Amino acid sequence: MSHPVLPSPDPATLARRSSIVAALKRLVPGGVIDTPTGLKPYESDGLTAYRQPPMVVVLPSTVAEVQAVLAYCHAEKVKVVPRGAGTSLSGGALPLEDAVLMSMMRFTRVKEIDFDNRVAVVEPAVTNLAITRAVAHRGFYYAPDPSSQIACSIGGNVAENSGGVHSLKYGLTTNNVLGVELVLMTGEIIRLGGKHLDAPAYDLLGLVIGSEGMLGVVTEVTVRILQAPATARALLIAFDNSEASGDCVARIIAAGIIPGGMEMMDKPAIHAAEDFVHAGYPREAEALLIVELDGPGVEVDDLIARVEAIARACGAFDIRLSTSDAERLTFWAGRKAAFPAVGRISPDYYCMDGTIPRKALPTVLRRMRELSQLHGLRVANVFHAGDGNLHPLILYDANKPGELEAAENFGADILRLCVEVGGVLTGEHGVGIEKRDLMPTMFSDMDMAHQIGVKLAFDEHLLLNPGKVFPELHRCAELGRMHISGGALPFPEIPRF
Repeated sequence: MSHPVLPSPDPATLARRSSIVAALKRLVPGGVIDTPTGLKPYESDGLTAYRQPPMVVVLPSTVAEVQAVLAYCHAEKVKVVPRGAGTSLSGGALPLEDAVLMSMMRFTRVKEIDFDNRVAVVEPAVTNLAITRAVAHRGFYYAPDPSSQIACSIGGNVAENSGGVHSLKYGLTTNNVLGVELVLMTGEIIRLGGKHLDAPAYDLLGLVIGSEGMLGVVTEVTVRILQAPATARALLIAFDNSEASGDCVARIIAAGIIPGGMEMMDKPAIHAAEDFVHAGYPREAEALLIVELDGPGVEVDDLIARVEAIARACGAFDIRLSTSDAERLTFWAGRKAAFPAVGRISPDYYCMDGTIPRKALPTVLRRMRELSQLHGLRVANVFHAGDGNLHPLILYDANKPGELEAAENFGADILRLCVEVGGVLTGEHGVGIEKRDLMPTMFSDMDMAHQIGVKLAFDEHLLLNPGKVFPELHRCAELGRMHISGGALPFPEIPRF
């Protein structure tokens, strides 16, 4: 896998940059950044290996301003890259040299909390954790909890269909969002879903969630809030090899037990997290499972006993049960801090995101060790074991020639392995630019042609977040022109990529 190639700058657009900036300043007074120093913080998202300063940044604070900016850019054929908190790990918010970067970080209001209907209506810059904090006084919470929940925005969660440690039982973003307000590239507003449980027509809401900012700009989100369980307890389960821990995960699920959360860490991640958080993790373990059971107290007690029995049968040498809620949260604190913790043991790391069938965990862990030796780079594994969502952290030093390329190639091999064993390229980080050129390993040309057809239905000129998700961008543009001119052939006859 090589460095991603983004669309070539449009010389005409760059030449009229000053007129575009002037127009944006009229549309969003006090909300435009166009100096080199001001643009610097926006040149990258969480995938910091790739950087590109945007042409200009605009920060609307009202829906009307979002409409006006998009309508102007649509009329003038100016590209737009939407951005939330910038925590994307797939390059989903990487700017373009000839595109407007639209930051939604002024949309910070919790607009409504409706406990009777168990929903909250929030603006897209509200952080994931802030939703839970807004409803916690009544014993409620928002279930999806990415490790970056203190910083990531709900709008970004919608764009990437984010998950978290409790998604095994309570679902991803798509299972917990009931409605969105969306501004299309033309400036038109549409509302999908609402406070009701299901929509009567096509599931356009499901289409938008996970669409990576390519179909529209989200300006409001209606989320489902849940009542906190009566009891929640966590187990730390230590193994002397990763394959045994993977087998334990598969056996727990096969027994019909769905934990509130089930996470796995290998030895490098255990040591990094323990040094950072001091959560009491057993340093001698080669692999560690954190299994949380929640629900009525009697049920939790029974599930704990069953999980302990399965773990011992799989060879666990140490099992520790939380004795208080504070201790349970400490168990999770190490896992939640694993990404920054690994940053203390390596100058750089490349965070991957692929999903596999749970039964393939032992095989994939063994193959990843082989790939680590092949590419000459260490890897720390931290992932959502219960739903098979892997997050290998490939350790490298960008200052050493060739190491970034080696990390990219290692990551590409891991993702190909995920597809090979029956998994998928991404679980919650999205495709962005990181996995874009690997899409043909999972999708046929016809599959991608249909996906581009959906994109064109929302954004006929391919102006929203171009360069992401789809490979062979010149073919996408060609298909777009055919569609716009009315000359598009039926999908089975579309030229192959």
